[in-house]
Amino acid sequence: MYTYSVTGSYTDLYELVMAQAYFLENRHSVPAVFDYFFRKLPYDGGYVIFAGLHELMEILENWTFSDTDIEFLEAQLHLHPAFLDYLRQFHFTGDLYACREGEVVFPYEPVVRVEAPILEAQILETLLLNILNFQSLIATKAARIRYVSGEKSLSEFGFRRAQGLAGLMTARAAVIGGFQSTSNVYAGERYGIPVVGTMAHAFVQSYASELEAFRAFARHHPQGCIFLVDTYDTLHSGIPNAITVAKEMEQEGKRALGIRLDSGDLAYLSRRARALLDEAGLSYMKIAVSNQLDEYLIRSLHEQGAPIDIFGVGTKLAIGHPDAVLDGVYKLCEIHETPTIKLSESLTKMNLPGKKQVFRMLHADGSFLGADVIAGITENEHELMVMYHPFEPGKFKKIKGYPREPLLLPMMKHGKRISPAPSLNEIAAYARQRLQQLPPEYKRFEFPHVYKVGLSEKLLHLRDQLRSQYQLSWSNHDT
Repeated sequence: MYTYSVTGSYTDLYELVMAQAYFLENRHSVPAVFDYFFRKLPYDGGYVIFAGLHELMEILENWTFSDTDIEFLEAQLHLHPAFLDYLRQFHFTGDLYACREGEVVFPYEPVVRVEAPILEAQILETLLLNILNFQSLIATKAARIRYVSGEKSLSEFGFRRAQGLAGLMTARAAVIGGFQSTSNVYAGERYGIPVVGTMAHAFVQSYASELEAFRAFARHHPQGCIFLVDTYDTLHSGIPNAITVAKEMEQEGKRALGIRLDSGDLAYLSRRARALLDEAGLSYMKIAVSNQLDEYLIRSLHEQGAPIDIFGVGTKLAIGHPDAVLDGVYKLCEIHETPTIKLSESLTKMNLPGKKQVFRMLHADGSFLGADVIAGITENEHELMVMYHPFEPGKFKKIKGYPREPLLLPMMKHGKRISPAPSLNEIAAYARQRLQQLPPEYKRFEFPHVYKVGLSEKLLHLRDQLRSQYQLSWSNHDT
């Protein structure tokens, strides 16, 4: 693996303006703690697959301000000379705790905790949100598609429709969510993802006949040869011509891989295609489909018994359709070893104070109970008997006796990763394992069961105490 060309200027201006104020006030070394979490599940679903962590840490280990960055900050943004001198030596020295990449996570619970001097922790906000929000969104979409696809092959085809270089992260996140390949050559080079591809309609159109085009393609790409059969007439031209060339390949000791359908009634056409291929003795040829696929269309095709072997999913995966964003936020929860909160008129918009741990409750068989409890970092997990609803006073759930596991694990110490990064396939395998532990009622698309995330009694009291304290302070000030 090699790093992105990402330097310190990969941030929003207000991060640098705040950082400069911290520095000039001599507060840049004050210890701070920030949480990353999200409030709303995408796709009206029941879970999120956490993705992007190891890409973030790879960047943080090598994160500096280049000479070009400094020149721009000086000439265009007119930052203070002393602050610019500080940035010339800047690197991340903090600690990072997080759920394992591929973890199944839920609203309001901390997914990442950053402990660092406040200037460093502040500057990395944009970078962290940019990577984790997007990759988690796409990995979740991919997991939903995998869920309805069973054991069928899934290939990510979204590079041309993605928002610029987000197409690269799309391929990585798609694999975490359960895809096996990509059309993106650069992603294949960077991440070791198998790269696949067929042909375009333009290739077929560029020849005098469809048959001639198929023969040319087979001559020069016999391995993994898939014929695109819908340029002119799928049933009366495309499939018959594909059969002709496939039989010619057999005479040369070669085998075509299959055909691809990119338009029309995919259920009907795939059934007719399967029959025609089987009648020709080409039962080994696979049927691939593409064209605006998502989890709902694939589910429909499955319910109709469509004999499809490979799904190529592009636009709706790469842009996270229909949500397009995960609303992850990054909030200060402790400053100078003192818990702090951001107040709001709505409890749902307040963050939770202090350093925290998240414990997942389990059934005896290892499946998720459907309850995670957030507690203060010093609380004994075995003493947690009850968890309280974060927003509805008086609502609680007993958790005594259930096995539990901590989710936030140490990932970086003093700016360096504690252990080598797992492979992309290992991250994907972990996501698959955790989804298997998640009961099916949380994975359904329509009205999924709500996973409970609660607070320990101590954390609930700390939040309410700070809320009252700050509100009283405001009231006295107004008086």
